[in-house]
Amino acid sequence: MISADFRKLIRIIVSILVLIFAFFAADLFPHGMYSVSSNTSSPYLKSSLLILAWLIAGEGVLKQFFSNIKYGKFFDENSLMTIATFGAICLGNFIEAVMVMILYETGDYLQEKSVAKSQKSISELIDLRAVYANVEREGKIEKVQPAAVMIGENIIIKPGERIPLDGIIIAGQSSIDVSPLTGESLPREVKINNYIFSGCINLTGVIKVKTDKFYSDCAVNKLMSLVEAAKNSKSKTEKFITKFSRVYTPLVIFLAVLLVIGQCVINANIYHLWHYNLKTVIEHALTFLVIACPCAFVISVPLTFFSGIGAASKWGIIIKGSEHLETLSKVNTAVFDKTGTLTSGKHKVTRVFLASDADKDELKEAVLKAEAGSNHPIATALKKEFGSNLINQTMRNSNITEISGKGMWFVDGTTEILVGNKELMQDYNIPIFEQKQNGTKIYVAKNKKYLGCIVLSDEIKQSAKILISKLTGLKIKSVMLTGDIKDNAAAIAKTIGINEWYAGLLPEDKLKKVEDIIKSNKKDKKVLYTGDGINDAPVLMRSDVGIAMGAIGSEAAIEASDVVITDDNLAKIYLTINIAKKTMKTVKENIILAFGVKVLFLALGALGYMTMCAAIFADTGITLIAVLNALKILKMKNKKL
Repeated sequence: MISADFRKLIRIIVSILVLIFAFFAADLFPHGMYSVSSNTSSPYLKSSLLILAWLIAGEGVLKQFFSNIKYGKFFDENSLMTIATFGAICLGNFIEAVMVMILYETGDYLQEKSVAKSQKSISELIDLRAVYANVEREGKIEKVQPAAVMIGENIIIKPGERIPLDGIIIAGQSSIDVSPLTGESLPREVKINNYIFSGCINLTGVIKVKTDKFYSDCAVNKLMSLVEAAKNSKSKTEKFITKFSRVYTPLVIFLAVLLVIGQCVINANIYHLWHYNLKTVIEHALTFLVIACPCAFVISVPLTFFSGIGAASKWGIIIKGSEHLETLSKVNTAVFDKTGTLTSGKHKVTRVFLASDADKDELKEAVLKAEAGSNHPIATALKKEFGSNLINQTMRNSNITEISGKGMWFVDGTTEILVGNKELMQDYNIPIFEQKQNGTKIYVAKNKKYLGCIVLSDEIKQSAKILISKLTGLKIKSVMLTGDIKDNAAAIAKTIGINEWYAGLLPEDKLKKVEDIIKSNKKDKKVLYTGDGINDAPVLMRSDVGIAMGAIGSEAAIEASDVVITDDNLAKIYLTINIAKKTMKTVKENIILAFGVKVLFLALGALGYMTMCAAIFADTGITLIAVLNALKILKMKNKKL
């Protein structure tokens, strides 16, 4: 089936051939009623050939013009071109009418090809989906569509192949290239029991993966769905350009009519040249219409936003719509959740302080018994530090109760163990030696006897301090919110350079705090919130723009946030803001360029210093320059963004 682009190209070529034939027709028909020599008063053949060339070249424009009339959408570039070239024919300027239509269609063809190629390259850049999966069935390997693989089936992934579905490695080990999904430059080593995501590329060894999701629910499909949706969303600037075009075209037609009337009145009443200049005045007005085509606005602005979304996707940053790019460019306050965002969220035991009459083995046994049934991150860190060989026994023979917000209570016969914070010890009237060291402090007591204190720390991400410094350089204020105690919050805030922080907050407190920050902010400025996307979903939704970190597998994050960063690299927040700023800068450049050139050339056209053919070159040329400027965003390096 012949594509619309190819048909347009054929029409352009045929119309050019007909135009050339019209010039040589005089030699083919030197005599008779079909004479087209320069001294023939009615060169019917030449005129007919030129009109035919105009009809062939402008078939698409004319069809759209009449379709617009049918559906009441009269005012667009097709209307401008039809009126301008038909008017030229009526004035006897056949050659100019044909040349204008051919040049317009040629320019439009080049624009469409350029934009289509750009969009295709962006789509290919961010399309991470595998085209097949090697599934193991009845002892054989079948190559099938990824969508045909069921949950629980085993797939074989060879070196060089893209991982088709999410799952757990059950055999083999390898290095995988995670850069398509997260933007990380270094390969990641994986082995049995490691979870891997679709979209990454297997590099070295053959691995067998047990799938745990349908293809439609895999990480790569979720992210690609967001990108597809983002392509169709519009920013305020895009919506303005659309509305502006609707007003702009009828205004231009009105001005062209006014131009004719005004010049006729001036010539008739002042210079008495009404009859002599009427044709020239109309030609000026028609040229005015050609120059006024809004292509540069209509094409370059959406493409610029799409390029910004594509550039972000290349680094594992999924921006869910161009309106969020616009909002990001206006951010002056960045609010961060602490645990899991600025810190790793994984506690580690840093110090153990024993009571004078206790030993470490006794404390260790008490902790393991009390924390045996808990999945809390602190319990996980304690079990990892002290070992978990007693877990099965204690789970069978104990009574363990979690005291919300305070710790664990264990009782087994005559043995009672308490493991928790200072408040838990106070509730049971157990005297302790309170430690002043920074970190989360867990106190341990057995049968009312204080055994000691365990200090855990939440590791600060290496990129946190750099990020805050970079944001300060952009004059963006950083704020930290946390449910952690004051001492821990103060220590972390000081380390990474945040001056404003709030501790001891429940999820609803975080929401209220962000609302207060938004209310106190400047009208034209925006508040960014970054969280892990699980407990922070309400705040992510309430902020002007919400970023979910490391949320590739989190349904809550993808739903609640406006931006999804597929790994835990905080530097990408700075990168995201810079992409947004670069995108908006390019949008403004293109609008100013197009508007400035339009105003200049419209003035020249109205005064008669511009031919219709030159006007087409100006319109098409500016559009192509704007398109190339939009695509520069994709070619910029990370450090420049």
